[in-house]
This record gives sequence, structure tokens and C-alpha cells, in this order.
Amino acid sequence: MYQIYSHPYSQHSRRVISLLEEVGIEYESHIVDLLKGEHLSESYLSINPNHQVPTLIDGNVKIHESNAILRYLCIKHELFDWYPRSLDTLAKVEQWLDWTQCQLFPLVRLIVLNRVFMGKNGDLNAADEAVVKIQAQFSIMENYLEGLQFLAGDKPTIADLALASNIFQLGLANEMPTTPNIVRWYQNIAALKGFQKSLPQR
Repeated sequence: MYQIYSHPYSQHSRRVISLLEEVGIEYESHIVDLLKGEHLSESYLSINPNHQVPTLIDGNVKIHESNAILRYLCIKHELFDWYPRSLDTLAKVEQWLDWTQCQLFPLVRLIVLNRVFMGKNGDLNAADEAVVKIQAQFSIMENYLEGLQFLAGDKPTIADLALASNIFQLGLANEMPTTPNIVRWYQNIAALKGFQKSLPQR
């Protein structure tokens, strides 16, 4: 059985849990309490030298990066709806996985970390600057999603799970996008049972 080390306030963890829950793959959950610094402990260092979550362990296979975990699960379990084999559709999935990680996530991190998790030590100026900069990313999303149900067509993929995990994260800081195409798309993903089961209990 898969061993998953994660935390529900980690968007990277939630995207993996979303897929596992949505397709019904069994796993054993290990919560790494980020708020108590367990990810910085020597015991967790032996599991993930990056001190980050999630980590997946499958026998002798150990994977640290969330998108790599998603790809691994899809390939191993032949989840071709979630990670398509058609080259043009796969290109869209890969593009949005990279865009989410490289373009959107750094801004999400600045906003949420500084406004929510750092408390009085947060850099509010950095968060405010990121809020301004992220509007351009929202515009890209909004324009792209015109006429589309999901990022790569009429079915959700791991790219949708990755992007939606970041949009939920912005909600912790009350900075979710409000334009119609993004809202419609996000509601489609948020309705998935796997996505719902991945969310922190508040």
C-alpha cells in the first residue's frame, strides 16, 4: 500500500490526495504537522531531504514532487482520463502543470504564507505586491477557459487538480479570482468528491 506523507494545508499534498480519493486508490496517510515544524525534523529528513510535503513511498520507490507523484500514479494505474495519451491533449496537461508551478504558485505562496501562516512576522508588502502581480495570471486563465469546461477539454485532468489546489489556497487569504470562467471551472473541480476529501477540516 502507498505511504503518503502530507498535510491538508499544503496545496501540493491536496492535489495528490484528490487524485487518490477520486479514483479510489488505497493509501496509508501520514500527516506531517507543518504548523509544528515536523517537516524540519531529523526523522522527516530521512523521508524527504527537501523538508517538504508530499512524499509518496511505493515499496522501493520514493517520490517527493507532487506533480511527479501525480504522473507516476496515472501511469502505474493507467489513468488515461487524468493523464491523456493523445499528444495534443497531453501537451495541454503538461503546459498547465508547469504554468501552475512556475507562474502561479510563487505568487500564491507569497500571498498565503505572509498573510495567513507567518502571523505578525509576515511580509505584508510582499503579499500586497503579489496580489497585484497575480491579476495578470488570472487574466491568462480567464481568457484561456473561455468555452472550456476543463483545462485540457471536457474531462478533468491532473492539471486541473494542481491548479485548483492553488486557487483554494488563495481562499485562505480571501484572494480567490472572481471572473466568470475561472469561477465556473473551479466549481467543476470543487464538486469532485476527491477534491472535497482533500480539504482541511475547519
